[in-house]
Amino acid sequence: MNMIFGVKDRPKFGQTILFAIQQLLAIMAATLVVPVITNGATGSTLSPAAALFGAGVGTLVYLLFTKFRSPVFLGSSFAFLGSMAAAFAGGVSMTLGYAGLILGAVFAGFVYVIIAAAVKVAGVKWLDRLMPVVVIGPTVSIIGLSLAGNAVSDLIKGSVVNAEGAAVASPLITVLCGLAALLVTMLCATYGKKMVRLIPFILGILAGYAVAAVFTLIGNATATDALKVLDFSKLSVLWENGVTLKTFVNYELVTKDFVFLKAAKGFAELNWGYVSAIAVAYVPVAFVVFAEHIADHKNISSIIGKDLLKDPGLSRTLLGDGVGSMAGALLGGCPNTTYGESVACVAITRNASVVTILATAILAMLVSFFSPFVAFVNSIPGCVMGGVCIALYGFIAVSGLKMIQQVDLGKDNNLFVVSTILVTGIGGLSLTFGKITITPVAVALILGILANQILKGRSANRD
Repeated sequence: MNMIFGVKDRPKFGQTILFAIQQLLAIMAATLVVPVITNGATGSTLSPAAALFGAGVGTLVYLLFTKFRSPVFLGSSFAFLGSMAAAFAGGVSMTLGYAGLILGAVFAGFVYVIIAAAVKVAGVKWLDRLMPVVVIGPTVSIIGLSLAGNAVSDLIKGSVVNAEGAAVASPLITVLCGLAALLVTMLCATYGKKMVRLIPFILGILAGYAVAAVFTLIGNATATDALKVLDFSKLSVLWENGVTLKTFVNYELVTKDFVFLKAAKGFAELNWGYVSAIAVAYVPVAFVVFAEHIADHKNISSIIGKDLLKDPGLSRTLLGDGVGSMAGALLGGCPNTTYGESVACVAITRNASVVTILATAILAMLVSFFSPFVAFVNSIPGCVMGGVCIALYGFIAVSGLKMIQQVDLGKDNNLFVVSTILVTGIGGLSLTFGKITITPVAVALILGILANQILKGRSANRD
């Protein structure tokens, strides 16, 4: 795929800001949701804004380790949700739980550091033998396809809810809003000229938001709940108590919301039993996320036409991811990981500029303090993001399918490897061992590796 902006290119300042906003919108919802889910499961008070700040810092760490040669953004990892919940299990105090979040991220980060050291010594040729295109291609597709259900379910979600917490908008209306966002995104990316072609997600989200706002205003005027898609109260919180400094700047993030401040007293409560429980909860998951790290970097390498596992090198990307996760958890509590949404954004916009990723990281840190922007993102209805995510997740899946084109599926060994990965991944096969869950993507990848090793050399063609 020909890039409009290559890895080393530097777009103009105004363009860079727009590109950064687009990247931020692509990754922001998922990054903010991880602490929200953890809070609901554990009663903790993790700050989504702090998680966003941590993602920005983690990405800066990643860029430094990779010498600004890899256009990858790190965001809050869903894979560690069970691990994060385990930090608060067993009636531990909140302060100890926050300390556990930091300790767990350190354990996970060290797994990456150890693997990076091994890669530095042994090189990456073994990885190409272990995970050739016949394995990585369908695995990348699974990353996108495994998210397809999320995009489709979001299409029927409006922001306005009733007393029972159920959305009041008609699914027909929400789907129209989502499809409007998708249509504008597709048209801008395909037929747009110059800047329009480079910011299709911004324009798609704004178009879907506008359609949702029109339906909601009509619904409010006619008292028709089925048309109420957009919850304006998520914006009104900015001025309902008067316009103050806090209306624009979330200064409490600095004074109390960073996790290391909440965890300060918890470190004194650490004991070997708790430390070992945290290690068991985090370390195995780190190996799972390592597999997804490989798949994401193989994917973006195929998109930009440059093997990132060789330059800047897998050891550097692993160190950046691992240390970046530690930094992100220290601030927001959430270990970070590479984001498929970010990779898809690079693919669709054909903008692989690392300067854009750097600007996105800085912007993520700045807007975490800027209440109006956070409020706007929180007010975007699920249906609008669902429409945009159809394109984002679809591009991830298609990137994997393009890799599979290099594979001779007329040979039985290749056919069985690809089909094993696709069926187990799409079917959602996951394995749980106590508090540890191996995700469907990781299970599919492991089974694909095993199948490929067992069938290697058996290349009979089908008639």
